Amino acid sequence: MKFSSASPLRGRLNVPGDKSISHRSIMFGALARGTTEISNFLKGADCLSTISCFRAMGVDIEENQETILVHGKGLRGLKRPDQVLDCGNSGTTTRLISGILAAQDFDVTLTGDESIQKRPMKRIIDPLSLMGADIKSVRENGCAPLHITGAPLHGISYSTPVASAQVKSAILLAGLYADGETRVTEPARSRNHTELMLSSFGADVKTEGTTAVIRPARELYGQSIQVPGDISSAAFFLAAALLVPGSEILLKNVGINPTRDGVIRVFRQMGGQIEIVNRTTRAGEPAADLLVKSSRLHGTEVGGEIIPTLIDEIPVIAAAACFADGETVIRDAAELKVKESNRIQAMTENLQAMGADVRETEDGMIIRGGRPLHGADIQSRNDHRIAMTFAVAALASGQDVSIPQWDCVNISYPTFLEDMNSLINR
Repeated sequence: MKFSSASPLRGRLNVPGDKSISHRSIMFGALARGTTEISNFLKGADCLSTISCFRAMGVDIEENQETILVHGKGLRGLKRPDQVLDCGNSGTTTRLISGILAAQDFDVTLTGDESIQKRPMKRIIDPLSLMGADIKSVRENGCAPLHITGAPLHGISYSTPVASAQVKSAILLAGLYADGETRVTEPARSRNHTELMLSSFGADVKTEGTTAVIRPARELYGQSIQVPGDISSAAFFLAAALLVPGSEILLKNVGINPTRDGVIRVFRQMGGQIEIVNRTTRAGEPAADLLVKSSRLHGTEVGGEIIPTLIDEIPVIAAAACFADGETVIRDAAELKVKESNRIQAMTENLQAMGADVRETEDGMIIRGGRPLHGADIQSRNDHRIAMTFAVAALASGQDVSIPQWDCVNISYPTFLEDMNSLINR
């Protein structure tokens, strides 16, 4: 796929549904009594992997034009699948479903693609094992495939070494089945979609600072869920509109959960004109329209407690920093090394290939903005966020950029090209 300079971006856009919320709506709907109706569900490859896994365990899931209907089986209604569960490229599917499977009355093996089989799963194996789970890395390397034999679970108090919503969620989901209270404390607050949605389904879950607490559940109950637009997908359009001169766009119904809105705060801190209008809240999830205008950006520091609120947006923040005045320092982001690719390395090497002044550090990057960029062939490493980030870099630089491994974008944003082209006034 080739990209080059763009005319100003203008118009309005509804970005696809939030990936994290879409995953959870299927999982929790499957465990509930009754039918869960989901609108604005993200039909990306990752979320479709979640649907496939639960269908394999006997859950009836209807895909209609506008909605998804999940006919729940209850907390104890899942059936042993006839085959290995394939989680595709989805870390969310792999980690969250492990917490559920740990308490079932059957055994199952989870696997995924080449990327998933390299991502660290010991971070869920350890706490789930403390709860009594029988969960093992088949290759004994701490990665998938995972073999899980359901077992009685007990509640624990656990402190996670990193702030991770996936780890926290796996433990909380296991806690639904435990014999007592389960507490998860993080070093910083990670995204809280699991807590909000489980509460709306009837679970006894609460938050105390950076600690999430859940008590065993008798039943969950089907809900109607309106999935807000994914701020991680919106981030690419935020950056493009800020960087391409003369741009002004309105992104409709974007989720602005405070555990996810770090990219807005950072871009504003860099001088970006982003106005939040038409705020709404549904089932505890805040959303709003974002009015974005092209801006002259300046460097900033990104680190500390804000990192978990924008971990998936750091690639596009790093790209934007190349066009900002002055220096941008990104730190405390070592978690980027164990995403779909080593995103610190991928961003550094690809930005350097375009002529940017970027230096990789142990836990982030140092970027000196203002140097003119040139065209390049980008190695996306089959990482959807790297690929879309360099589409934005091409538009902002006015240079020709080739991204051969473009199909990986289907993981989270199958209509990215169509949506971007709808905003470009040619």
